[in-house]
Amino acid sequence: MCLKYFTHLIIVLTLSAFLGCDNSNPQSIGKEKKQSEMSAQGEFMNNDPVPGGRIIMGTTGEPSNLIPPLATDSASSDINNNLYVAPLRYNKDIELEKWAAEELEIRDEGKSIFIRLLPGIKWTDGEELTADDVLFTYQLMIDPETPTAYAQDYLAISDFKVLDRYSFEVTYDQPFARSLVTWALPVLPRHVLENEDLLNTPYSRNPVGAGAYRLHRWDAGRQVILRANEDYFGGRPNIDELVYRVVPDLATMFLELKAGNLDMMSLTPQQHLFQTEGEYWQDNFQKFSYLATGYTYLGYNLKHPFFSSVRVRQAMALAIDKEELIKGVLLGEGVPTIGPYVPGTWVYNEDIEDYPYDPELALEILRQQGWEMNRNGVLEKDGIPFEFTILTNQGNDLRVRAATILQYRLAQVGIKIRIRTVEWATFIREFVDKGRFDAVLLGWSTAQDPDIYNVWHSSQAKENGLNFVHYKNERVDELLETGRRNFDREVRKKAYHELQEILHHDQPYMFLFTSNALPVVHKRFMGIEPAPAGIMHNFYDWWVPVQKQKFSLQR
Repeated sequence: MCLKYFTHLIIVLTLSAFLGCDNSNPQSIGKEKKQSEMSAQGEFMNNDPVPGGRIIMGTTGEPSNLIPPLATDSASSDINNNLYVAPLRYNKDIELEKWAAEELEIRDEGKSIFIRLLPGIKWTDGEELTADDVLFTYQLMIDPETPTAYAQDYLAISDFKVLDRYSFEVTYDQPFARSLVTWALPVLPRHVLENEDLLNTPYSRNPVGAGAYRLHRWDAGRQVILRANEDYFGGRPNIDELVYRVVPDLATMFLELKAGNLDMMSLTPQQHLFQTEGEYWQDNFQKFSYLATGYTYLGYNLKHPFFSSVRVRQAMALAIDKEELIKGVLLGEGVPTIGPYVPGTWVYNEDIEDYPYDPELALEILRQQGWEMNRNGVLEKDGIPFEFTILTNQGNDLRVRAATILQYRLAQVGIKIRIRTVEWATFIREFVDKGRFDAVLLGWSTAQDPDIYNVWHSSQAKENGLNFVHYKNERVDELLETGRRNFDREVRKKAYHELQEILHHDQPYMFLFTSNALPVVHKRFMGIEPAPAGIMHNFYDWWVPVQKQKFSLQR
């Protein structure tokens, strides 16, 4: 079975998935590029790429950990993607391709996978990356003492054999739809981490990787600096230095961008639509807009007595006008969603009718559940007022604005909400991972494969697990297991459509919306190619003309 055929069996987001929204097709990505913008770059368009330059990117959160299996936050993942490699990776069309692998063979109808690594791949300390490192990563991931949320892919393997220095073969007792996706996860160095306590190792802040970049410096609370890896097996990236500047507040980040202290950030809809118009922005920046691969949600702690009732959660859904959120928070730059998949993709259940905005029905249901309005206009049951806190991360104005609208609308039916923001790393480590919250306003990036076992299976409802709302449903567990054990798209689609129906009924999350990704990049960066995967798929090919470089390791 060839890689391309196998990939089409298991990948969620095909090209057609990105055409579900007008602004999501590749021709509308970067639609803000005017002809004058293109001609402004014309003097460099025919030049060959050159090394050098620095890109400074804004991030609202500091990474929590630079050992990939221990990190579930996007700030860590963005950096780790540049530090580590995997046998496979996704290309611009969201298809799996070989990366550190030289050979790939799928055998026995997908129950066995053979991979041979490219020889000569070096860790940044000079040691060679081998099949033994892949074996170590596998052993580490299945070890119950490893505090990771990503063990399930590896636990599906029934046997792992190292065949020689560069080759290995894994077998499965039964077909596993995510089997190839497993080998797009980072490989870790045995010689560095084998005898380390992963919770206390210095390598969590000073990693040894084999990726296109290596860590140069981490200034806590301020910035993380990566520099080009001269020995990267895929060829040295063009840009010499990546700087991730931690700016917790998006408004402040925008001022830094405008002042020339940042080269790239994700804009808010307000910034994208109204604050980046005019000659200065047209001459200096490129803007892009496309439907993001993720969604925003209000997640309930189902151990909290207020949220133990399905009917209460359904009533809260009836009290919220999602179109108001799209207009008030996203200014139209997004679409409502009813479940954990992106609208327009083949796995998204278009037949589900969302809860209408009906506050009167919401209040009636709440009264049926024993909640009565007190003299202060707050619902009360057994002398306890219906009051709780929505927790979200600092610096994300869109989430705070969404929480504010939720606060206002729920107050109309007698539910009193407090909003609290917490610094990102603390928010994840001390509150989300430990289940110390009433409700959280967060977002998930959707994976390329539709398997969401790690987020929704009952076995993952544990400390440091991704099912941190503690949702448990036996039928959902069965559907998740069916979906990951089949390669047939129609079988998987049927399972995941039923899964969405159950989640829509049970409302463990109030699924809110999928927003547009709105990156902006300084115009001196050449080689950006919008594609179904977004704009970062060919980041290592981006380059800066010599006369526009502000930094170079060669000088």
